[in-house]
This record gives sequence, structure tokens and C-alpha cells, in this order.
Amino acid sequence: MNNSSGDRPCFALVAHDARKDEIVAWVGLQRTWISGVSIVSTGTTGGRIKEAFPELNVTCLKSGPLGGDQQIGAMICEEKLDALIFFVDPLSPMPHDVDVKALTRLATVYDLPMACSRSTADLIVKGLRETNSNAQS
Repeated sequence: MNNSSGDRPCFALVAHDARKDEIVAWVGLQRTWISGVSIVSTGTTGGRIKEAFPELNVTCLKSGPLGGDQQIGAMICEEKLDALIFFVDPLSPMPHDVDVKALTRLATVYDLPMACSRSTADLIVKGLRETNSNAQS
């Protein structure tokens, strides 16, 4: 784990408008495990997750186009995250596409696990769950 803030893993959760329902549903499917994770999220996505699951530890940053993507980028550079889950909508034009590319680049530079879909997000959770189980054995 990269996160230097404590025992809990820290995930950044972001979703484009067309995929916000999907990331909320994914959080619901992973709720048991993700309840032990600190979540940082861009504004609207985080608000939707908090509304659906008020018991989760969610910190909302600014909206993506208003600087939330850059706030997450800074957290990647500071090695405060253990994973970036970014449900990207590949079918809609993205006016802030450069922000998406910047997050992808930073995640690659800092070797941060990054998922852009439900199946890869599931693999990240599975891998971290197995890593934590092995560390406790």
C-alpha cells in the first residue's frame, strides 16, 4: 500500500456523468470490503456515494472540471492513495479530457493501481483483499 495516512487503504473514486450510477452500484456491491477504506472522490460522484451509503468514510473534493481531478492528481504525487477507480465514459465527448489523461499519466508514473471499469475495479479490490489477508497470516 502506498498510503501513508494510516491503517486504512485510501481509494480515489471518480466517474463521468454517464457512469455515476454504475460507480454507486459498484460501491454497493463492494460495500462490505469498502467500508474499511477511506474514500476521496470528486464532488458530484462523492455526493452520490455519500447519499447512497452514508455510513462510508467519503471525503468530497471539488467537482472534476473545477479542480477535483487536480486534487486527486496531487494526492497521487504525494503517495496518499492506494488505488484510483475512475469509471470513464468512452462514448461521450469530454471537455476535460486532458484532466483524465493527466490522472492516467500520474497513476502510471507512480505505479498506482487504476481501474477504468467495473471488472478492473473488482480485480484491484480482490488483489488488495488478498494482500491484506496474507499480511495478517
